[in-house]
Amino acid sequence: VQLQASGGGLVQAGGSLRLSCGAPGTTLENFNIAWFRQAPGKEREWVSCINRADDRTYYKDSLKGRFTISRDNAKKTVDLQMADLKPEDTAVYYCAGEKRDLCRVLITPDLTLDMRAEEYDSWGRGTQVTVSS
Repeated sequence: VQLQASGGGLVQAGGSLRLSCGAPGTTLENFNIAWFRQAPGKEREWVSCINRADDRTYYKDSLKGRFTISRDNAKKTVDLQMADLKPEDTAVYYCAGEKRDLCRVLITPDLTLDMRAEEYDSWGRGTQVTVSS
């Protein structure tokens, strides 16, 4: 499935943005959907994921409380609501999908959650988020 991420833009620190992930002509109900981001010169990092089976959500620990992932069944999208944005949130944000009930969440040695981008083969074109200080 060809995913598309949208909703990025330029925002001041402390502001909010809502990103959407969609697939024209289809629904995302059959996918677990993850959001990743990649800042210039850095590796792609996992942000959040929502299960297909039960809509349970997972977040990178450092983002919990500021970011919220959800399904909008009317719009047929998976959205990422971002609040209290910081300059370090500046990155290209990507969504990825997998026809699997559960997100492949890992527990790292320091007991934080993570996911590997390599687990996904359906990616959308990213959307740029720039947070000014």
